[in-house]
Formats: sequence, C-alpha cells, structure tokens
Amino acid sequence: MGGCFGSPVKHLSPHDSRPSGAGRSAEKAGSRNIPVSDRLSSISSTTLGQSVGSSIGNFEDACLQGQILEVPNLRIFTFAELKSATRNFKPETVLGEGGFGRVYKGWVDKKTLNPTKSGVGIIVAVKKLNPESVQGLEEWQSEVNFLGRLSHPNLVKLLGYCWEDTELLLVYEYMARGSLENHLFRKGTASGPLPWERRLKIAIGAARGLAFLHASERKVIYRDFKASNILLDLDFNAKLSDFGLAKNGPIGGQSHVTTRVMGTEGYAAPEYIATGHLYVKSDVYGFGVLLLELLSGLRALDDSRPSAQYVLVDFARPFLADCHKLIDLMDPRLGRKYPLKAAQQAAQLILSCISVDPKGRPSMKEVVEILEQIAEIKRRPKESKPRSLSQD
Repeated sequence: MGGCFGSPVKHLSPHDSRPSGAGRSAEKAGSRNIPVSDRLSSISSTTLGQSVGSSIGNFEDACLQGQILEVPNLRIFTFAELKSATRNFKPETVLGEGGFGRVYKGWVDKKTLNPTKSGVGIIVAVKKLNPESVQGLEEWQSEVNFLGRLSHPNLVKLLGYCWEDTELLLVYEYMARGSLENHLFRKGTASGPLPWERRLKIAIGAARGLAFLHASERKVIYRDFKASNILLDLDFNAKLSDFGLAKNGPIGGQSHVTTRVMGTEGYAAPEYIATGHLYVKSDVYGFGVLLLELLSGLRALDDSRPSAQYVLVDFARPFLADCHKLIDLMDPRLGRKYPLKAAQQAAQLILSCISVDPKGRPSMKEVVEILEQIAEIKRRPKESKPRSLSQD
C-alpha cells in the first residue's frame, strides 16, 4: 500500500480549484433540495400532488379504507398540545426548514408525552406541514406509514402525529447534533471538522439503516438518501430521517418499481433518472455518493466549482480508481490522519456503489460488512503525522 502512494505526483486537486468571482458559495449551492423531476422531467407541479386543502377528502377516504395507520404505538397529539409544546411555534424554536415545512423544538413529559414547560421533560422535534406544500399530504402519510411500523436504532423514532382540519404535524425524537450536512459542509460547527473515525461511524450507522429497510418484508426503498437526511444524536450515532419519498419495493419476483422521478439531484441513480425504474440498489448508488462526500468533504453538486467539477461523481471517478490520485481527493481537513489502506478500500467501495449497472452494485448488507472491515484498519505509527507523497 505504501508503494501505491510512494511516488511524488502532481494532479489537479478538487480542493484547490475554486472559481474567481462568479458562482455561489458552496454552502448556498449545496443547500438546494431540488427534486430530480424539476430539472430532468417535464412533469408539471399539478401532477406531483395537491395541496392539503384540496386533498383532505382523499386522506379521509384512505383512513376509512385502512390504508393509513398500522401505528397503534404512536401518540395522537392535538394541535393545541403541540402549540403548547413549541410555545405557539415561536420563531426562536425553529430547528430547520424544508420543502415539507418547518421543524420546531418542543418539550414534553418523557412518559406521557404531554407538553411541559421549557427545559422540563424531554426535547422533541415537531415538523409542521406548510399548507401550500406540493406533495405535502402524501409525504406526511408516507412518514406515518413507514416510521409508524418500522423501528431500528438507525432510523429516527417517530413519537406521534397530529391531524386536525388542514393541520398536519409529526413529532420525532430530538437529534441533538443535527444533520450530517451541517457537520460536513457548514463552517464553524462547534465540534469542528469530522475526524476519520467519526465519518466511518456515521457511514456504518447510515448503511445499517438502509440495510434494515432493504431486508424488511416489503424491501423498503428509501429513495432520498443524502447528507441532510442523516441526523446525529449526541454521540454521533446516525439515523435516517424523512421518509416522505420512501416506497415499498418490488414484489412477486419483479426487479423494480416504476414511479415518477423524485429525489435529490446528484444522489439519484442514473437508471432511475432515465427510466423511472426504481430498484433497491438505487439506494446503494445514493449511499456511494454520500460516502464520496464523507471522503472528499465536497458536495455531490456544487455550481461554485468549475463546470467540469459540478457533478462530484463524474469528476471523482479517476481519483477513486487511481491510488496515486486518491490522496488529492481526500478532504484536507482530515490532515491525512487516516489509514491509507482504509481510504483506498473505501474508494473501491464507492466505485462499486456508483456502478452504472445496478446489478454491479453490492447489497447494503455487503456494504455494512465492508465498512466494518475498513473501520478495523488502524493507522501505522508513521502515518500519525502528515506525510508528503514521496514518503513510503
């Protein structure tokens, strides 16, 4: 392995190429959550879904037909209770905002989940649907259906929900460290840059969550795997959140599910974008992109980079395939404090995950096993200090 990195070579480093002048900052560019269909499909917004106000009758019908809830353990909150828990949805309690709506911090009793005073009981995250949200009702229903019946240490726990008139809310366990996206791409995070061991821990946790979904009875396809949907608890344990786009997988020997193209540009698998055919291994592609972001510290898409580097997967392939170039792709914030052998094996795993042919990608069970083996690789003593490329 040392010989692979032993020769001094000069390659364009993706971290050294920044446009002068034009182009939004990486943080602004990466904050977009663009449905693939917005750029790559002519599907109109009217075909994507209806607002809550015009769809509530359909929701009632679905409830009556028993399509909604297999969720006897979920707490059904009143809107008044969640107003109380979040201090009437005060702006200072906002934890984040997405296409679905805003997420607020609230306080409830640990046992009863009744609202309490600020600082009393446990903190929860309350997601409140924006009534104008396209797809909002369908995504709310998907969240309740999937997280209401699935439980795993690497899935965010749904505690309950509220449905009153046009008000739709979801109540989750609070994830103290926020999203992986914030730690990986936002400047000035309190914990500083993520070290190698922590990145692997996060990758393994997220992979276990996906593996669990794929092994479930209906082979759940997550469909929107990305850094902003991976939340971290106080100990940096990773949990998948936001099941609004999740789909039940193929049944009866079928290979895929055909659906309209939804997801996030940069993470969506090429076969899905091209055909609308959604495979279990479409999630594996998204995981490969995320692992690439963890290695490189670069966003999947970033229009502040030169046009040839806009799509990270395309730009990074030569670096991943050549161990002499790989070191130029690694996140400089790691300070080369990682085992070179482990980085190379991670690069090979990424290449397998982002294979153009879904059949060439590993299963998530295999991904977990490989990552666990990579995590066992320790740095040699002489790798404890930053080294030049000429060192063996």
